[in-house]
Amino acid sequence: MSIARIGILTVSDRASQGVYEDKGGPAIHAWLSRALTSPWQAVARVIPDEQLQIEEALVGLCDVEGCSLVVTTGGTGPARRDVTPEATEAVCTKMMPGFGELMRTASLKFVPTAILSRQTAGIRGKSLIVNLPGKPSAIDDCLQAVFPAVPYCLDLIEGDSTASRLETDPQFCAAFRPAHARKA
Repeated sequence: MSIARIGILTVSDRASQGVYEDKGGPAIHAWLSRALTSPWQAVARVIPDEQLQIEEALVGLCDVEGCSLVVTTGGTGPARRDVTPEATEAVCTKMMPGFGELMRTASLKFVPTAILSRQTAGIRGKSLIVNLPGKPSAIDDCLQAVFPAVPYCLDLIEGDSTASRLETDPQFCAAFRPAHARKA
C-alpha cells in the first residue's frame, strides 16, 4: 500500500505574490494532521485567483499528482475575483452540493455572513475536491462538519485504490462508514 496523497490548494492573489503569508493552506495541513491516523502526504500549491490557473492546478493535483482528496482554500466568496467554485465545477464530472450546504449551515452558527460563501465539492475521476473558505477558523469549522463523510466518499469513488484508506482519530473527528464498509 502506498501513502494517500492529499492536495492542498491555496487560491489567493496576495499570498501567491508573497504580499502576505498563506494561512489557509497551513490551517488545512494542521487540521488534517490532527484528524488523520492513516499515513498521508500533502501536495501543496499557492496560486492566484485566476480561473484557468485554478483549473490547471486542480487537474494537475488530481490527474498528475494522484491526490485522492484535494482541499482548496480561498476564492469562495461573492467578490469578482472569487472563482474557485467555477473552476471546480469546470473540472468535475459530478458536483456534491451537500458539502457546501453543510459547511454553510455549520458556519452560520458563528457568523451571519456565511450565506455569502459558495463552498462546494465535486468529483473528478477518483478524486474528491472540496472548496473551503480562506479564514483558518472557518476552515476548522467546515472541515469538522464535512470530514466525517470524506473517507467513505473516497472509498465509494475508489480514490487511489493503491493507497491505504483514510482513517481518522475518533476523538478529534469520527469518520462514518456504514457497517458493511467498516474494516473487520
